[in-house]
Amino acid sequence: MELKNKVAVVTGVSKGIGYHTALQLLQQGCMVYGLGRNNQISHPNFSYISCDIRNKEEVETVFNRIIKEQAAIHILINNAGLGYFGWLEEMTYTQWDEMMQTNVNGIFYCCKQVLPIMKQQQCGHIVNIASTAALEGMPQVAAYCASKWAVKGLSESLFKEVRDFKIKVTCIYPGSTKTDFFRNSANIKPHDYMLMPEDVAANILYALQAPDNFHTVNLEIRPLQPKGPKTK
Repeated sequence: MELKNKVAVVTGVSKGIGYHTALQLLQQGCMVYGLGRNNQISHPNFSYISCDIRNKEEVETVFNRIIKEQAAIHILINNAGLGYFGWLEEMTYTQWDEMMQTNVNGIFYCCKQVLPIMKQQQCGHIVNIASTAALEGMPQVAAYCASKWAVKGLSESLFKEVRDFKIKVTCIYPGSTKTDFFRNSANIKPHDYMLMPEDVAANILYALQAPDNFHTVNLEIRPLQPKGPKTK
């Protein structure tokens, strides 16, 4: 896709992968709408909208506004997400619900809003940010893995539903990334051997800029040495 003058929506735009993806889309000439809890971006082609993607009424209102203003949405980056860590029997109901509502329901709500306009356009690309936690189960990450496995299943099914309408769906599986994602983890802190969010964003743009008949369905990216180089 040629990105210049395309309309893109990025959720979780305040920090990390969402923030850097929005910046790189703007550099390519996109009109970007950023959904999140606060805003760090100032650019003439950027519009920030405060939105809780767990709230389907808020999401519907936001997308109705965007379609009214632009009459098109070409790109949706479902980036907003969070994780809590710990033994499953110790996970609170509130933590479970928050992860599922944000990581799964939020993607469903946003996809539901953009699909009719993308079908009408016969053009569109949805990118869902999952995690390598969608590819393997890990102890003390069961609840988060469950939410991201749902993202994987949704993405792979949706791509087969909409490919005949010239709509692409790409699922990204980043490994540990240097963001504030680990704020809820007592044992893992961000460090320089993790993936950099701007590099993950560059991979998202790689998928978006592929030729029209070239479709990256799944993209797994990991840090080469997540614990740093071995000394011998």
